[in-house]
Amino acid sequence: MLLTPGPTAVPEFVRTAMSGETLHHRTPEFENIFKNTRELLLEMLDMPEVVMLASSGTGAMEACVTNLTHKKALTINSGKFGERFGKIAQAHNIPFVELKYEWNTPTSVEDVVKVISGDSDIDAVFIQICESAGGLRHPVEALAEAVKKINKDIMVVADGITAVGVEKIDTANIDALITGSQKALMLPPGLAMIGFSTVAVKKIEAKSYGYYFNLATEIKKQRENTTAWTAATTLIIGLGAILEKLKEDGFDKLYEKTSLRAKATREALLAIGLEVYPATPADAMTTIYSEKSNEIRKILKEEFDLNIAGGQDHLKGKIFRINHMGLVADYEAVWAVNTIEKALDKLGIRDFDGTANKIFMEINS
Repeated sequence: MLLTPGPTAVPEFVRTAMSGETLHHRTPEFENIFKNTRELLLEMLDMPEVVMLASSGTGAMEACVTNLTHKKALTINSGKFGERFGKIAQAHNIPFVELKYEWNTPTSVEDVVKVISGDSDIDAVFIQICESAGGLRHPVEALAEAVKKINKDIMVVADGITAVGVEKIDTANIDALITGSQKALMLPPGLAMIGFSTVAVKKIEAKSYGYYFNLATEIKKQRENTTAWTAATTLIIGLGAILEKLKEDGFDKLYEKTSLRAKATREALLAIGLEVYPATPADAMTTIYSEKSNEIRKILKEEFDLNIAGGQDHLKGKIFRINHMGLVADYEAVWAVNTIEKALDKLGIRDFDGTANKIFMEINS
């Protein structure tokens, strides 16, 4: 059972949709598929413009940094992925200033306001909605609103790679919303998507940058239901299939179920003495701090056939992360908390009595 926070398991109906004969990307048949997928994506992201890139999410991050920073960037670093925005800026010799926090600590809106108010060169802010290195949820909407009150022309770029498809994101003050295929959208890796505000599109068109990641070129082509370069045809077909399913079921219903599953998991694990790591947990995953993280994950993998993720860098061996993104079945989520309690018993930390299972079912029912 795969419950890592990306790649997530790909549902059978999506695998079936992608298993047909390969389509050429410059045909009316594929253009119709692209058009349908694009319209569904615009609806889900709640943005006026969108592009799909044959790239990992990092490619979309790079495209936003290079196309939307014309002077200086402000990057928020509470983990590996916030750090990545700064590294991208550095790689392109783009001036930037970084606000850095512990991996369990969300940014302060006041800190952001202070930096922007003192530096008129900053014309773009880059932040994760969910920083998946520690499972943290940043106050992105409040930050975006505060930034726009200072200067409406400052771009607010939100990495929603582990947030899109998990929760309803208020995009009123967001200029670019990034996501990727291998998280809540339940596809194989290799497709990135960016939703844009009208203001962001105007800025991109006023001064285009780059070749493959030239967003002005992509926006122009994708409005015509094609792509500037070779499209990730199979992944786009799969994306159309999953978006049709999610719309049919109801996007809001998906968000409600994911939120409830995340809450039930956190409360179940707290009830058996474990510690939730981030100060403001995201619903995309539950992150638990434990000095026995590696031992717990080993038991889950070898004895219960359950694969969850560990930590990186200074958190290696200190945390484990359980995925809630996508169409996770209740029995899978229950299996996760139950087997973690079993692992604690095997390690002599706590006797198994079914508490985690009981608490999860009470909350998730």
